[in-house]
Amino acid sequence: MAAALAALPGAAMAEASSAIDGASKASSSGQSSAADQNRSPAQPRPRSPDFRGVSASADVRELADWIAASRNNQGLPYLIVDKINAKVFLFDRGGGMKGATAALLGVGRGDDSVPGIGQRKLATITPAERTTPAGRFQASLGHDLEQDILWIDYDSALSLHRVIVGNRRDRRAGRLASPSVLDNRISFGCINVPAAFYDDLVVPAFTATVGIVYILPETRPLRAVFAISARPAAGPGGARTR
Repeated sequence: MAAALAALPGAAMAEASSAIDGASKASSSGQSSAADQNRSPAQPRPRSPDFRGVSASADVRELADWIAASRNNQGLPYLIVDKINAKVFLFDRGGGMKGATAALLGVGRGDDSVPGIGQRKLATITPAERTTPAGRFQASLGHDLEQDILWIDYDSALSLHRVIVGNRRDRRAGRLASPSVLDNRISFGCINVPAAFYDDLVVPAFTATVGIVYILPETRPLRAVFAISARPAAGPGGARTR
């Protein structure tokens, strides 16, 4: 988590701020209006995403079908983050799944960011405030004080990045490798993924473009966060890191 964005070097801050501000984010909370989310060209419905045998929850599949049917990703690469199952799915511009992985998420359970949390020091953030907010975000590659990351919401210092060591007692790498999802809640809110997934899939997908990150809720119904009017019919085929 970027606890003090003002501490970013001038060039890095300008790069991240320009990338996010120029991306026309759906809204400050990451959610767009129902009208914006449902707006799509009058074109034939694209295929429903093929998960290639990878296990995905009913909510992930419903959201992916809706994205394909409504073209909500606007022809951009996108990620779906399933907080309940601690999993991240990456799709290309056309909705083809590029890969999936386990992830570490905020230790606090909830679907909102605390106002002003991106400007606070890490030591002042309580466990309950360390949430990974739900919503639709426009994201781009950038940097924090330590490494290159995918900025999801700059104002709240929310990003996706390679798993970090952090406090060694957190055993982040071990938690990420564990088959259980019960130990995947450990970060200050940012999404930690394996380095290979970030370097080999996320970076190429988001290089020279912005993309969309959809973070599923865990305390609200799916349709309370995303403007899904009806489940589409299936098509043929199936700063500081925290």
